[in-house]
Amino acid sequence: MNIDLYQVDAFASKPFEGNPAAVCPLETWLDDGLLQAIATENNLSETAFFVPTESGYQLRWFTPAVEVDLCGHATLAAAWVIFNMLGDSAELLQFETRSGQLLVQRDGDELAMNFPAKVVEPFTMEAEVKAALGINEIEELLISDDIVVVVNDAQLIESLTPDMQQLKRLPGRGIVVTAKGSDVDVVSRWFGPNVGVEEDPVTGSAHTSLAPYWAKRLGKQQLTARQGGARKGALSCEIEGDRVIIKGRVAPYLKGVITLPPQ
Repeated sequence: MNIDLYQVDAFASKPFEGNPAAVCPLETWLDDGLLQAIATENNLSETAFFVPTESGYQLRWFTPAVEVDLCGHATLAAAWVIFNMLGDSAELLQFETRSGQLLVQRDGDELAMNFPAKVVEPFTMEAEVKAALGINEIEELLISDDIVVVVNDAQLIESLTPDMQQLKRLPGRGIVVTAKGSDVDVVSRWFGPNVGVEEDPVTGSAHTSLAPYWAKRLGKQQLTARQGGARKGALSCEIEGDRVIIKGRVAPYLKGVITLPPQ
């Protein structure tokens, strides 16, 4: 049994930028254990699997360790594969996911994802967060799906070397550290050892929390953002009511075939 595999770099203008994702088109769903085994073998922060339906596609995402409820960069990657490798001529793709219906449409040389906005609330484990991140000052500490750590120095984000074992003791999916940028509106890094991803270069889903927060704080509905440490990627966000439009480019890297034993 063979399955096509595409590896592309999401939120990237060329290969070796942004966040790599594996994308596997399927005709029907495979066993969950096999999906997880493929994602573990791929060893990327996310592998996306999709199956066509009458109205669009069912879409699921797996890290090397677990299935997750929402992933931005692998949704962007899957949409790019559907548009550019599978030849879907639609202007708008509909994905049914564990987070409800997600929409992706063409926008020039970018793709625009329509995601639900997340509300952040105050979070109180400041001492534990500081110890895990190895920092002394936090401007604001919040939580949604992720712990959101706001700092007042973008350069501090560049130098972060978190203690992954201490991060694993914190609640939530992951932890995102963010600051106001200079050449862009927002900068951030995201760490998720609890879901098997020590650092995700560009996390679209984290911006469902970051974008509403920074839009309110900066007084603007459209934001430019950059995420990552040694490897970075770029995206833009726009607030539309209770939704966040997240835009980015995708750069292809490789196409291959996964060979599986008979099922």
